[in-house]
Amino acid sequence: MTQHKKARYLTIAVIAAVAIFAAGQQLHWRLPAGALSIRRAERAMPPEPSDAIYEMLDAARTGDAAAYLGCFTGQMAAALRQSQAEMGTAVFAQYLINSNQEIKGAAVSDPVPLTDREARVRVEYIYPDRNEVQQVGLERDSGGAWRIARVDSTERARTLIPYGTPVK
Repeated sequence: MTQHKKARYLTIAVIAAVAIFAAGQQLHWRLPAGALSIRRAERAMPPEPSDAIYEMLDAARTGDAAAYLGCFTGQMAAALRQSQAEMGTAVFAQYLINSNQEIKGAAVSDPVPLTDREARVRVEYIYPDRNEVQQVGLERDSGGAWRIARVDSTERARTLIPYGTPVK
């Protein structure tokens, strides 16, 4: 197909779309409620273990202590709540922000199911000068949501090309 024909077909398609839109306006056509909502489609999918990790990272980045603590369960949640009580909510929120400022990104691997209620996920945190890897253990609560139950010690990952290295 020549460039001239492609341009002609594209022009016809644009004119047709504008005509349909104008006719819809005249006839008061309306889309069903939520037809353009992406969030509605997202909610229909069952929660994944990695959702808890992304929620935790988002909450830490913004300093939302309540949302951050909601991502954890068991002894880990108790220990974090104790830290918040000792520091105070405002200082704890600032601590979350400060501890996540250097993180440039996170690579979350596919979850490895251990049982129907437990999973393990490898998370690699990307910093400007290094990468760190943690194994995160998650448990599904009675409502079906995944919560972080344990985090293994951090291991430094070998970085072949540091973050921010100029491309030549």
